[in-house]
Formats: sequence, structure tokens, C-alpha cells
Amino acid sequence: MSWIDKLQNRWNLKNGWQVIIVLVVFACTGFTVLFLKRPVVNFFTADGDQNIWFTIIYYILILPIYNVILLFYGFIFGQFNFFWQFEKRMWNRMTGKKNDA
Repeated sequence: MSWIDKLQNRWNLKNGWQVIIVLVVFACTGFTVLFLKRPVVNFFTADGDQNIWFTIIYYILILPIYNVILLFYGFIFGQFNFFWQFEKRMWNRMTGKKNDA
């Protein structure tokens, strides 16, 4: 069994192409967050100097922004339902809620 088949089974996807699309969405989201960091740092700090408080606040605030971007790319690539379910599972794990389904 290949790694694509394992991901397909784990994520309950229909075929290998859907796995590739999901991985592309994760990659696009990561690159977008990466490219957004430098302008945000330059806007809020003098000369790009990051202190510990800025770093803490940045990592707290980037999580919801990452999730919104993930849903956006999921929509663009036709995988919104997968990522919406993914987001709900992640937030339930983070908040300690049990699955009702």
C-alpha cells in the first residue's frame, strides 16, 4: 500500500487525485502564511526587530488566519467540504469537545 493510499484511507477520500489536491491546498496555505509574515513583521515592528511578545502574539493570531486561508484554498481547489470537516475536527480536539457523530 502506497503512502497516497494510506492518506486516502485515513482521510476518507475517493481517489489518489483528491489526496494530491488536498496536499497542494496545504502547501499553498503554508506558502501564503510564509509570504505574509515578512510584511506583517515590517508593519508592526521597527526595522523588522521582533521581540518575544511580538512572536507570542503572532503565533497566537496566525492560527485563525491560517485556518481561514486553508478554507479559502480548499474552496478554490474544490475541496471545501473536506477542509470544513478537517477544521471542525481540529477545533474539537483543541477545545476538548467530543464528537457527536
